[in-house]
Amino acid sequence: MTIEAKPWAVYGASLKSRFLLGSAGYPSPQVLREAIASAGAQVVTVGLKRALSGEAGDNGFVGMVRASGVHLLPNTAGCRTAREAVVLAHMARELYGTRWIKLEVTGDEHTLQPDPWELLEAAAQLSREGFQVFPYCTDDLVACRRLLDAGCEVLMPWGAPIGSGQGLLNPYALRTLRERLPGVPLIVDAGIGAPHHAARAMELGFDGVLLNSAVAQAREPVRMAAAFAQAINAGRLGYEAGVMAPQDMAVPSTPVADGPVLIG
Repeated sequence: MTIEAKPWAVYGASLKSRFLLGSAGYPSPQVLREAIASAGAQVVTVGLKRALSGEAGDNGFVGMVRASGVHLLPNTAGCRTAREAVVLAHMARELYGTRWIKLEVTGDEHTLQPDPWELLEAAAQLSREGFQVFPYCTDDLVACRRLLDAGCEVLMPWGAPIGSGQGLLNPYALRTLRERLPGVPLIVDAGIGAPHHAARAMELGFDGVLLNSAVAQAREPVRMAAAFAQAINAGRLGYEAGVMAPQDMAVPSTPVADGPVLIG
C-alpha cells in the first residue's frame, strides 16, 4: 500500500502533488509530456518569452502542456526591473488566461539572485491588480514578510542559485522561515539537484518543491521525474509523521537497564 502525503491548497486551488515542474530544456515535447506524467505534477511553469519566440505564437507548446491537465504557472524569467515584470505578467494573463504568475526579477547576473526591492515593488502592484503572485525570492525572513504584507499568499525561496544543483545551502534560514511563517505555503524553488535535496526540503516542513534543470538535463528525464516524485512524497510523509530529533549521544532502542532482558 502506498501512502500519499496530505493534499494542500494554494490560492484556493486544492493540490495532491507537491511537485511543481519546469518546462524548459527538455530533449523533446514528448519527453516533457512523459516527465509531467511521471512526476504526477499538477503545476507546470511556462516561460512567456519562450512561448512568444516562435513565428506562430506559442507554436503549440502551451497547448501541449495544458493538455496534460495541469495548472499553468507562467513566469517572468529574464526580467530585470519591476516595470518589465509587470508588463510581462499582464501579457501572460492575456495569453494563458490565468491570474497566477511566478514573479522573477533578477538583481545579479552571476548568481541570478532576485532583486528584493524590484521584486517587492512588482509584487505589490500585481497583487493590487488582482494577480495571484508566486514570488521567487531569497530565504531572508524580513524580505519574505514584506512580500506577504504586499499581498502574496505563497513564497518561493531559493535553495541555491538557479540551475546550480547545490541543494539547500542554508538549511538554518529555510528552517527559520518555516518556523516563523507557520501558516504560509512555502515552496523551495531553484538549486535542487538530486532527489535527496528535495526530500530534505520536505522534511523541514516545506509545502512543495519546484525544479526544472535536475529533471530536464538528466540522462533519463522521465525516470528522474519519478525519482523526485517519490523523494518529495517521502520527505513530506516524514514531516507529517514526525521526524525524530537528533541526539548528542547514543540512546538504546531496546531498554537494557533495571531488569533482565530475555533474548530468544
